[in-house]
Amino acid sequence: MSGWMDGDLPPSGLAALYPQGGENGARGEVRVWLAGAERRLCLTLGALAEMETALGVAGVEALAERLRGLSARDLMVVLAALLRGGGESAFASELDRAVVTPREAAEAVAAGFAASSGQAGG
Repeated sequence: MSGWMDGDLPPSGLAALYPQGGENGARGEVRVWLAGAERRLCLTLGALAEMETALGVAGVEALAERLRGLSARDLMVVLAALLRGGGESAFASELDRAVVTPREAAEAVAAGFAASSGQAGG
């Protein structure tokens, strides 16, 4: 059975990981499917700093606590920061107009954090 892991498009409605998509795993990059296209995410120090500033927290512990109860706006802030960290600045800037489901956004954010801790892939 051919599937998205074999080169076909991933199932729509999911932020599907591309563990063999050419991302730099040592850097914590991961590829996800958002708004009908493959996107690269990366949790960089810059992305963390952007999240802290936008969410009004100081420090990684405060950020981790805030991430436990994200609003939709917070989710978009975090996703945009991860996209910028992955070099997807243009898409991150247009994220508020993109067709991204809440599930896609949440799965993409989870994938971005998992990749940074070495848990992504398959």
